[in-house]
Amino acid sequence: MLRPRFRVAVAALVFDEKGRILLFKHTYRKFAWGIPVGGLEYGEQPEQGVIREFFEESGITIKVEELLFADSSKLFRHITLIYLCKIVSGEFRESYEVSEMKYFPVNDLPPMIFDEKDLIGAVYKDLFAHELA
Repeated sequence: MLRPRFRVAVAALVFDEKGRILLFKHTYRKFAWGIPVGGLEYGEQPEQGVIREFFEESGITIKVEELLFADSSKLFRHITLIYLCKIVSGEFRESYEVSEMKYFPVNDLPPMIFDEKDLIGAVYKDLFAHELA
């Protein structure tokens, strides 16, 4: 009996000192703005994968602070590992997948995939709960 296979994706959530979220303007999506995300390569460790993907798409080096959680999609055969990250160095350079990056206030996000919007809101609430009280 064959079992369905899953792809593994890695995503980076980067907040600045004002609590704004960093989004990429993807060149291949219907809703262009979204969180930085990419596929894990065979044999690659997830933390290295998110660092590689972020650099490939933006020219910027990040460091992983912590794994926030893993999400198994209800619609697609993939699992996404979501990391809280910080920018270490580099300057943005456009790539064939990302044309722009920008920080947005969490309460003023551009049109984007609803699941990503919900994810940002939930993580923001958890990380900045002490500031919201």
